Amino acid sequence: MRAVAFLLLAAVSTYSHPVTGETVAIVHARIETVGPLGTISNGTVLSVDGRIAAVGPDVRIPANARVIDATGSIVTPGFIAASSNLTIAEIDELRVTHDDHSASLLGAANDLQFGVNPASTLIAEARHTGLTLAIATPQPATSYDDESAEDFRAETAGTGKGSAMPRLYGGQAVAVRLGTNDSEPVLLAHAGVTLDLGDAGAIAAGSRGAAIILAHEALEDARRYAKHRATFETQEIPSRYARADLEALQPVLAGSAPLLVRAHRAADLREALRFAKREGVRIIIEGAEEGWLVAGELAQAKTPVIIDSESDLPSSFEKLGSRLDNAARLNAAGVSVSIVGSRDFNTLRQARLNAGTAVANGLPYAAALASVSLNPALAWGIADRVGSIQVGREADLVIWNGDPLETASYPKSVFVRGIEQPAGSRTFELRDRYLPLDTASAPR
Repeated sequence: MRAVAFLLLAAVSTYSHPVTGETVAIVHARIETVGPLGTISNGTVLSVDGRIAAVGPDVRIPANARVIDATGSIVTPGFIAASSNLTIAEIDELRVTHDDHSASLLGAANDLQFGVNPASTLIAEARHTGLTLAIATPQPATSYDDESAEDFRAETAGTGKGSAMPRLYGGQAVAVRLGTNDSEPVLLAHAGVTLDLGDAGAIAAGSRGAAIILAHEALEDARRYAKHRATFETQEIPSRYARADLEALQPVLAGSAPLLVRAHRAADLREALRFAKREGVRIIIEGAEEGWLVAGELAQAKTPVIIDSESDLPSSFEKLGSRLDNAARLNAAGVSVSIVGSRDFNTLRQARLNAGTAVANGLPYAAALASVSLNPALAWGIADRVGSIQVGREADLVIWNGDPLETASYPKSVFVRGIEQPAGSRTFELRDRYLPLDTASAPR
């Protein structure tokens, strides 16, 4: 019965139901379409029923449209957090507020869509940085802290709990819209499955060699499972992986979902590319601090990367080659680069500012805008819905008071599926409540 229920759940459509927005015309704006039309110096974006109906210098505006004069402003597509815990975590140090990882019972099957909280107070904060969509991804397999690593090794690598599976495959990502009070916030469930290699994978499995063998074994078992679903548990060669985990890997094997592989040093990046080629699967690489060293190989394999462009310190042995022009070098080689800020959004390290840092270190401006909009959408297979200003795309739009990659700029208006979002946030409410001082009654 549980197997039937799981299969029924997997069969549910991954796209959410449409929502109807008002008709809005944003006029006299400099439009950075991050699409085929490039930059329109003075143009109009027309949104009808939550989608972009027209964009260009000469757009006919319907009589029923709400017209917004954006003279002197810049309009961009809504930005995308390419890998984050936004909507599935709240407070860094409060474990109960984190739904971005699972215990050892589940690996690839851990499904983040069921932990999405559309009422998270961090969503409004995110919109103030131009974000309209987040790809929520599972937490890495384990931390790099030595004590925590030993605890995790003891729990999962067989020293006392031999039946536990090393959690190399961390779970399934979900694309989440960041509109307010959205009862259907999930744009795409089962967006991909995470795989931790490098230090994290080595800690989980016992070594890098063991991690690669176990990662291959899981996919081999998933293929075998697909051929013998009914009799899988009774086969002579049992799998160490749960049925639910093997089921979750089927879209990866079919090519309809990528593996998000976390790796950092050049040697591990090359191994990730070899792994993907041997298995015939599509991958995205997150981390890639030493990506510039293998940029040509990444480009040849058409493998997109997700990086923190401000990661420039040798903070661990697998990041000794970190440098500030990593994004520029990768882009110059032809790699599709997505730039992220902090995974924990409440630390307020914003992706757009990291993209600005990349521009200061050689990344072309247009490529920097794409790194926080179109490129994440392409990597996760949702560019037909979001990531650029084109006819037919969802009307996720941001009107900026200045250059969106500058620290002093901020959004004047944010639209998610054509609906203008509230300007307030919990932070602003607290500021307005406690900042004013009653100086008349205060002591001298």
